[in-house]
Amino acid sequence: MLLVDVYLDKSPIQGIGVFAKHHIPKGTLIWKLDPRFDRIIDVETYEGETGPVKNYLDRYSYPDRRDPAYIVFEADDARYMNHDDEPNCDVSSPEETFALRDIAPGEELTCNYNHFFETGFDFLGDRHL
Repeated sequence: MLLVDVYLDKSPIQGIGVFAKHHIPKGTLIWKLDPRFDRIIDVETYEGETGPVKNYLDRYSYPDRRDPAYIVFEADDARYMNHDDEPNCDVSSPEETFALRDIAPGEELTCNYNHFFETGFDFLGDRHL
């Protein structure tokens, strides 16, 4: 779950993005995996889906780095965070995200998707789990 105030807006990177409402100092804990809200879905259930549900999970979920038998679907707007090769958020931990530098109000929060995939980023549906 996101632990900072954000809003969604059109992103210059891709579609919709997550933007800071207020200044976020470097080192701030921005997001924390919270199983009370974030969904941990077993791969078997995911692979059994079709149509719009499968398409949505393909786009907004990622492999659970703690256990490859599961995927993670974030319950809040964090799922709209876009990729950047030089991100302002550190997602190297599977359970926490921190600000890599000061983030200004109105600035898009970004992360490096390559942390979620061993061989580089691709949408979940384009992967074989």
